[in-house]
Parts: sequence; C-alpha cells; structure tokens
Amino acid sequence: MRKLCVLLTAFLFVCSLSSNAQKTVRISGMVTSTDGAWPLQGVTVVVVGSTIGTVTNMEGRYEIDVPAIAKKLRFSYIGYKTVEVEIAGRTVIDVEMVEESIEVKEVTVTALGIMKAEKATGYAIQSVKGEEIAKTPEVNILNSLQGRVSGAVITKTSGSVGASTRIVLRGVNSLSSDNQPLFVVDGVVMNNWNFGGTYNEGVNRGSGIADINPNDIESVTVLKGPNAAALYGSRAANGVIIIKTRSASTDHFGITFNSTTTFDTPLRLPDFQNEYGQGTSGQFEFYDGQGRGINDNVDESWGPTLDIGLMIPQWNSPVVNGVRQPTPWVSHPNNIKNFFEIGKTFTNNVAIEGAGDNYSVRFSYTNTSQTGMIPNTDQRKNSVNLNALVSPYKFLALSLSSNYINTKSDNLPAYGYSGQNVMQQFLWFGRQVDVADLKQYTFPDGSKRNWNYSYHNNPYFTLYENLNGIDRDRLIGQTSATVKFTDWFSLKTGVGIDYYTNLNSARSAYGDIENPYGYLGQSKRTFREINADFLFSINKSFSEDFGFSLNFGGNRMDQYTQTLSSYTTELSVPDVYTFENSRIPVTTMNYLYRKRINSLYYNGQIAWKNALFFDFTGRNDWSSTLPAENNSYFYPSFNLSAVLTDLFDLQSKTLSFAKLRVGWAQVGADTDPYQLQPVYRFNNGWNASTKIAQIYIPNQLPNPSLKPQRTNSLEIGVDVRFFMNRLALDLTYYSQSTFDQIISLPVSATTGYTSKIINAGRIDNRGVELMLNAIPVRTRTGFEWTVGLNFAKNVNKVRELAQGLDQYVIGSYWSLDVLAIPGEPFGVLYGYDFARDENGNIIYVDGLPYQGNFTRLGNYTPDWVAGVSNSIRYKGLDFSILVDGRYGGEIYSMTTTWGRYSGVLKETLIGREGGIVGVGVKPDGQGRYVENDVVVSAEEFNKAAYNNNIAYSSIFDASFIKLREVRLGYTFPKIGKSSIRDVSISIVGRNLALLYARVPHIDPETAFSNSNVQGIEFGQHPTARSIGVNFSFKF
Repeated sequence: MRKLCVLLTAFLFVCSLSSNAQKTVRISGMVTSTDGAWPLQGVTVVVVGSTIGTVTNMEGRYEIDVPAIAKKLRFSYIGYKTVEVEIAGRTVIDVEMVEESIEVKEVTVTALGIMKAEKATGYAIQSVKGEEIAKTPEVNILNSLQGRVSGAVITKTSGSVGASTRIVLRGVNSLSSDNQPLFVVDGVVMNNWNFGGTYNEGVNRGSGIADINPNDIESVTVLKGPNAAALYGSRAANGVIIIKTRSASTDHFGITFNSTTTFDTPLRLPDFQNEYGQGTSGQFEFYDGQGRGINDNVDESWGPTLDIGLMIPQWNSPVVNGVRQPTPWVSHPNNIKNFFEIGKTFTNNVAIEGAGDNYSVRFSYTNTSQTGMIPNTDQRKNSVNLNALVSPYKFLALSLSSNYINTKSDNLPAYGYSGQNVMQQFLWFGRQVDVADLKQYTFPDGSKRNWNYSYHNNPYFTLYENLNGIDRDRLIGQTSATVKFTDWFSLKTGVGIDYYTNLNSARSAYGDIENPYGYLGQSKRTFREINADFLFSINKSFSEDFGFSLNFGGNRMDQYTQTLSSYTTELSVPDVYTFENSRIPVTTMNYLYRKRINSLYYNGQIAWKNALFFDFTGRNDWSSTLPAENNSYFYPSFNLSAVLTDLFDLQSKTLSFAKLRVGWAQVGADTDPYQLQPVYRFNNGWNASTKIAQIYIPNQLPNPSLKPQRTNSLEIGVDVRFFMNRLALDLTYYSQSTFDQIISLPVSATTGYTSKIINAGRIDNRGVELMLNAIPVRTRTGFEWTVGLNFAKNVNKVRELAQGLDQYVIGSYWSLDVLAIPGEPFGVLYGYDFARDENGNIIYVDGLPYQGNFTRLGNYTPDWVAGVSNSIRYKGLDFSILVDGRYGGEIYSMTTTWGRYSGVLKETLIGREGGIVGVGVKPDGQGRYVENDVVVSAEEFNKAAYNNNIAYSSIFDASFIKLREVRLGYTFPKIGKSSIRDVSISIVGRNLALLYARVPHIDPETAFSNSNVQGIEFGQHPTARSIGVNFSFKF
C-alpha cells in the first residue's frame, strides 16, 4: 500500500510538472520601423530556443502562444537588424526595428541544397519566392518565371491545355542535347522529358516540369551557369533550377486553403479576309465536295465575292428532289473566333501543417481541372505533397519529402501539318463556311457532314472522335538522415527517386481523312531514376578572422526507361478501340534504356574576416555510356568574392554594400546509352501475322573512343546597393565554351552506315545580365513602390564543327532548314530567297517571282531579353504589373505561307479586282532587266512563293513586347480573436496584350516544339490571354 501511495504521489508530481511545462501564455504586440514608425508586415517572431513562431500581419501586429518558461522572443526581417527581447512576464511586447544597411545576411540555396550567405557566393544566383509563383495563375511553373529571371529565354509552345514550355539559360551550348537546365525538386533530380505522342505525330502532351504543383513551392532558385552548378555533374552544363517545396511554417496546427479560377481566350488570331469565299478563279458551286461541282473540292478562298446577294449551292444547302438548292453567299467574319471556347482552369489547394519542438509536418492536396479553348480538350491533375522532419535526438534529424502527381486527359489537341490540327485546317478554308453549323458532324444515317470531303475532316469530328489521351502517375521523393557529430561536423545521407508510368493513347474513327479504316495506338513509358547520396560537412571558425567549410560527398545514379508501343492502322468494327479489333497485324515495339553514373565530389570555402571568400569545387563522374578508357572525367570550379564595403570600411548612408566576384568552372557531359558498340534492334517491331521479327544493326556507326563533352565558363560580377539597400544593382559578365561535343554526322553509304557519332564542334556564349531593384517611394503610412528590372544580352557563335563539315542540320521543315554553321549563331534559318538581280531587285518572269538562291534568312536567337516589374503596396492593398519582351531574332511563319496561298488572309485582298504588278524587274530579252510591268491575278501572285518553296516571304522579325501580368489584391485585417486569418483575394491577368510585334497573324512567342528546332511556327494554336481570381485564407 505504501509503495502504491509513493508511486501515485510520484506520478501526480510528474503530471504536475508536465502540466506546468505545457502551460502557455499569449503574447501580442506590434512591430514598427524606428526611422519611419510604419508597421512591418511579415516579420518573423520566434520563441528563442524553440521552433515556435509566427509572422506579423499587414498592420504589423502579431499574437503568439509561448511556453510559460520561455525567456526571450526573436524578431527578424530581411533588411532589418534582428532583435531579441526579454519577455519578463509581459503579455504585450511592441518592438521597433532598425533598418540594416551594412550587412547582407540573406541566405540562399546553392548546389546540392547547401545553404550560404548571399554575400559569400561567388557567382550569380537568382531566386523567385513561392508567393510570387502562387499568385500567378499558371499550371506550369516555368510560365510564372517569364520576365522574372535575367538570362532566361522561356517559350510556351501554345495556349492549349498541357502544352510544354522550353527554358534556356545563357544561350544554346550543345548541338545535340535539348539545352534545357537540370531540374532538382527537394534535392531530387527530376526528369523533364517530353511526353509527346509516339505514333500520333504532333500531339503536345507537355513536359516533366509541368507535374510540379505551383501551390506547393516555397522558392525557385536559378543557378544559371557551370560556375554555380558544377557540383551537380554532367547534366548541369546548362544550369540548374532548384525547386524547394513548402514545409511547416507554424508552431501549431494550421490549415491553409487556396482557390484559383482562370478563364482563357485567344490572345491573337490570324487577320482573315471576309470578302471572298471558297473556290478558285472566282468560281464555286458545291455538289459533293470531291470535285464533281465547280471547284468544290478545293480548300481555298479565291471564289466569288461575298455579301453582294449571290445565291450559290453550298455544302449545307437543302437538297430538294436530289438537287442542292442555292443559298445566300455570305461571310461569317467571326467564324474562327467563335469556334474557340472560353478555356477554364479550376485549382483548389488545401494544406495542413503543424510543428513542435522536435518535429514539423506539412501535407498538401491540390486538384486542378482544365478545359481548353479548343473544344473537347481537357486535363485533370491531382497532386499530393508531404514534407516531414523529426529530430528524435539533438544530434539526429530525419526528413521525408514526397510529391505524387496523377495527370489525365481524354483529349489533347494536335498541331503541325496534320489533318488532326484544326488550326491548320482554318488556314485552308472557305471563308463563307459557318463553323457553328459544323458542330453536328454526322447526318442521321451516320455519314459524315462536312464542308470539304477531299482534304479535311469536319473540325468537330476531329475533336470529338479522334482523341489523344494521357494517363500519368508520378512519384518524386527523398528520405534523408542528418547526423551531427559535433557543432562543426555532420553527415547527411539520402535516397531520392523519380518514378513515373506514362500511357499515351491515340485513336481515329472510321472515315478519318488520313485513316479511313480507323487507327489505334498506345505507348507506355516507364521511367525510374534513383539517386543515393552521402555528404560529410565541416564548418569551423579557427579565429575571429578565419573560417573554413568543406563538404565531401558521393552519388550513385541509376536510370531505367522502357517504352512499349503498339498500333494498328485498320480496325474491323467501327468505334471499337481494342487491338483485338484490328483487321491487320498489330505492330509492337519495345525500347529499353539503362544508364549509371557514379560520382565523388567536394566543395570548400575559406573565409577571411567574413568579407573575403574563396570557393573551390571538384567532381569526378564515372559514366556507363562512355568507353572504359574515357568514362572517368573530373571537372573543377573556383570562385572568389570580396565584400568591398567590409574589407575597406566603405559603408555610408549612400553606399550600403558592394561586392566583386569572379569564378571559373568546367563541367563534363556524357551521352546516351548504346553509342559505343553495335546494338541489334527490331525492324518495325513484332508482326503478329508472320510471327517473325527482323533484327538489324542501326545505320549509325558506333564510336568506342568517345570522350566526354566539356564546358568551360568564366564569370565576373558586381553587386552594389545604395541608400539603405533601397537601390540594388547586380551586373554579371560571363563567357563559356562547349567543346568536344558528341554529335552524329552523315557518312558515305558505302561504309554500310549513314551516320557516325564523334566528338566534334565548339559553341561559345558570352553575355551580360543585369538585375536592378529599387524602392523609389516608402512612406510612414505604409505605402511602398518597388521597381524591378531584368535584362540579358547573349552573343552565341558556333566556332567549329567536324573537319571538312561546313554545316550541321538541326532540323528541316517544309522549305526551311535550321542549321549550325561555323562563324554564325546557333540556329540560323536557311531557305530559298526570290531570284534577284545584282542590285537585289526581285526578278519576275511572266509577272511571277521564281526561286533564287538557298541563303541565310535569319536566326532565331534574340539579341536581348528584358522584363520590368512595378509593385505598389499600401496596408492590405497590393498592385503589380509586369512587362517583358525580346528584341531581335527571326521567325518563319507557316500560318502566313498557307494563308496567303489559300487566300484566307487579309493581305490577299490586294489586287483581287485589278491584279498585281510585282515590284521588281523582268528580263528584257536582251540580257538586261527592266522594270516589271506585267499584271497577274492576286491568286497567282500569292501562290507563287508556296509553289516555288520560297521561304523568304514568310520570314519576320520576332521581336515583341508583352503586358505579361497585372495583379490587384487585398488582404483583409484579422477580425477580433477569430481563428481565420490572412484572408486575401486578388484578380490576376496574364499574357494580357501584345504591345508590340512585327510578325503578323501570330504571337511571335511560340514554337513548333521545345527541341533545338526553334524559330518555326507551324499553324500553332493561339496563345492564351488569362484572367483569374484567387482566394485564400488560413486558420
């Protein structure tokens, strides 16, 4: 009994202690600036010695529940000196913070996630906060970076749902790779391959980076060149984009809800004419749409005049006693505009988070549902994000980060020169056709209802019967453990995985213009990349003046890809989409891809007086894709940064901070698997009829002596800040050269091969980047105006190719080649010009131009890119505007080529009645040229360039200026003691206006694909003008 009483007493005593330890006191107060006495929003308030914290609201006020035993509160805010205040039994603590002008203490994420003070970095880094991205109603985060990152050329392929986006940092480096940067999400390398269709050419199913949910992003850090990215290895030659997802930001249980609704309309459509309808030579009469009428099989608009009272039999005219009756021959000016629907995107996100003394956890779920501007196109995405950290002991921290994404679509639109691309069809069209009347695309008996039965499907038949689907499951995750042996020595180990299965499906119905017996194709790609890492870290100060840090680690990367594809071009029974229903043998193909890289690396820094910093890195990779004698390659980097204001005591009210930096780096790169030895492959897959698979050796001659490709980079920069950090200028000059490139070149067929893979070629890039940030106005009442400028100019040049090779073909489309030529920038556009005399005048024969020389027509690389942002904040109200643009470069527009030939564009109205006399000369029969005076019809004149493969007439200046974004938002003040806080609502417009452009009919910010073949527009879908509403709150 006595023991029981003792135990009970002890238990109650412990419970009493625990209860007292868990008691909390609510402290509130206001944080202001001493020199202006205005409230500071976003100040971090933390209980010293714990993870308990909060932030001030828009009025500078805060409330925090602190343990009764807590002693101090810490107040920190970027640009202000950190303050620690004794609690001393108070429940109201007001704090004044002093603006900090001497030290730059902001911490940034560098390679491998290593955190460094911004002042200690020896290379250019640019970061975008997650709040900026979340406020932008973009599904793909790359689109949110447009105009915000200097040196980045970001191009969205179209405004359709699921369309991919391309980003290139500091110019094109490689002849053969896609030149896009490496993406790293929470320390996990992320695959950014395209998910295009394998057998339904021209379907853009997006790229890997679009799988990342913008609502889960805490920050995006851009490492622009090899100097910053060398530690990431051979895949980092084009820079690295580091994405950090959100973790718990509160000391107690909290829920955040965010909802965005966005509406899309076409930014720009071709300028169509509405005076002449279908036909040629002014003649048209519909009978069967296959040529039995008068020009009724043509898909051009060189027919009779519209809107003058003509009555002509048309495709939708009533048939009486077997005779098609004449109906009014009238225009439908908005027939294409009205075809496009209002695209809608609904995104809803809920996040649950909490933290304690030794743990933090955040769980987020996001649902995104899109319907496109093109009818019956859609995409649905469900994302789950989990970030957890636990420290069971002071010396041990365990973390888990995972992102699961499921992406589905029943139908994504096709593009390019394809019968499935409805935009291409509208460039070969009868301008009298009412598109709305095509919505019913079958007759009661099931036969097809169409305006043309020779060349095109009914556009609604294409979109509702010929479907291009996608179903993708993806997991990106990492688990790690950090052991802290001492205050200055630690070890971090981790395993990361990027795994997905992607199923593309494509089908065409019976009666399709390209597949009259139907089509069914499926392609399943399974991808897995596993990275196992370890990292030892030493960070020690040996005296007040001398500090040293060293990181030594290793990585093993295993990559596996398998693609299994099947297709049939004939179905037995209409509308039964199974391979069992194929009337011919199904063709099946299987591709397997394996790759491994083992790596060791180090990163060190020597610091003197916290003002002079010397960084050095080195990495050695062993790649499975290179021969044994060349598969080991080492590359180092060195960076030096000097904070002049600290070294020479130069701080003043005018000069707040000044830093010089210089660095040199080298990065190596390998190639794809199976380039070293002959590898047998199957020819046209498995044939189920013959049950025989033909095996062949590919036409490319392997090279057992391949060496790694290398990039050398030099970077010099200056970071200067004035007037208490209210004016900041960051200027960078860089020069980099990529040599020993791994490329495939043509060889004589007498060798038994058509190409060989070799090391050859060098591309140089040099340029400047400017980042300017200023706060012109800041008042005591809380009004603040911020201005930002990003500018970059890059000069790219192909220095050399292989010996004896004067050009390298990047891509050939229609009448244009995209080439790499020594002495020229990468991606010069070559095609046929008009025939000209010695003075440059176009030569006409019988009134028409003809084909001249195959010559340089332009280059797709812009001379410079820039973005200007303005932001105004007053208490809870914030307004921002972003304008960006590009200057220079050319683009080839197939919209113009096709539209002029077919007579649908407005410029083809010139000379319709009186004919056209081309400006130029004609032969006089005596060996000389005289002024051309021969009149030809507008139809003949506009068809001449197309008929003669003359690309010159459709080359345009690609410069543009866009009103990229306008945002107006308001954050409501907290009401009383309500648990609901940070309630905000905003209206956001994206891609609102094309303020300046030299190219007609299209948005020049477009691309045929996100490969190296740029500068070509191929009947692209219009880009989208977006207007959205965002609403969020926390409790």
